[in-house]
Amino acid sequence: MPKNAKKPQIRFKGFTDAWEQRKLGDVAIVNPKDEVPSIFEYVDLESVIGTKMVSHRTETKNTAPSRAQRVARLGDLFYQTVRPYQKNNYLFEKAGKNYVFSTGYAQLRPLIDGYFLLSIVQSARFVKIVLDNCTGTSYPAINANDLANIEISYSYNIDECRKIGKFFRNLDNLITLHQRKLDKLKNIKKSMLEKMFPKNGSNIPEIRFKGFTDAWEQRKLGEIANKVLDKNIGLQYVETLTNSAEYGIISQREFFDHNISKIESLEGYYIVQNNDFVYNPRISTTAPVGPINRNKLGRSGVMSPLYTVFRVENVDFTFLEYFFKTNCWHAFMNYNGDSGARSDRFSIKDNIFFEMPIVIPRIEEQIKIGKYMLKLDNLITLHQRERLGLA
Repeated sequence: MPKNAKKPQIRFKGFTDAWEQRKLGDVAIVNPKDEVPSIFEYVDLESVIGTKMVSHRTETKNTAPSRAQRVARLGDLFYQTVRPYQKNNYLFEKAGKNYVFSTGYAQLRPLIDGYFLLSIVQSARFVKIVLDNCTGTSYPAINANDLANIEISYSYNIDECRKIGKFFRNLDNLITLHQRKLDKLKNIKKSMLEKMFPKNGSNIPEIRFKGFTDAWEQRKLGEIANKVLDKNIGLQYVETLTNSAEYGIISQREFFDHNISKIESLEGYYIVQNNDFVYNPRISTTAPVGPINRNKLGRSGVMSPLYTVFRVENVDFTFLEYFFKTNCWHAFMNYNGDSGARSDRFSIKDNIFFEMPIVIPRIEEQIKIGKYMLKLDNLITLHQRERLGLA
């Protein structure tokens, strides 16, 4: 057995031969020289995301940039040589039109199964070796010769390579399917948040459940909620919570991987009970006036006085939670507050904050809306987990 022969830990039944390590340039023709056609579809570095081509444009020899040199043939693999950690590598499987790729890609014409080779160059191990051979720091890059000299392990058995390639192709197709379902559900949720809650001063939403026709009632936040002023005297609670725009109410230790607050300061923190709502004045792209989230941890904790904690009554918690995921209340905040001295924090006085207008339907409709939106979120979480489990 050759010195560089290896065997994978998991194999398809019937395959027992050792694999061999060879240079990438031994299993693929690197940057083959093909004449650029007079008219073609040009693919630049921004045109591939992940392993998918997302755009291209028609060019001619006279109009195309000088870097348009990689003439694609069916089965060619294009490896992004600039910022290779992005893994924007593409297996060309289109027929009909002439495609030409930027020299920002190394062109590999596989002598083994193409999808098998794609799976290898997408692996974390291969990317690490590539990065170790890159030059530059802000924009690490590798030249085609260095890429061709990187060693990979592969099977001499063509059938084994094909089986592995087919397996990863099917796996990628499943991941794509779950991603499409996930994107569709997120779009449905976005649309329902816009249409199931009245906006622009209206008291009737665009979409509602059958049997509900009454106008929604306008209330002030202060009429359904009270600010929590209970301090953590005597250190009743030592778990500090935080309010994340992305993750909601979460333990500070879990969010930051350690406690930010000091134990001696916790007596001045507010007690946050289960189902209490919290306004975080920190603004971001996803929360332009700061997020309001509900404590759904099933336990109490404490939060910094920088947050506004409030407890609601006579309203469905889930309904109100999703109301605050809409932008219905943003106009009030923008009109009555500002970003203050710090550009990353929103500033609004408590007495004005609790003047916030909220339109509310009958409790039966509140419950239906809350359950529907929660079901959508559960489906989104399910597809996210399934996609991550496959990736």
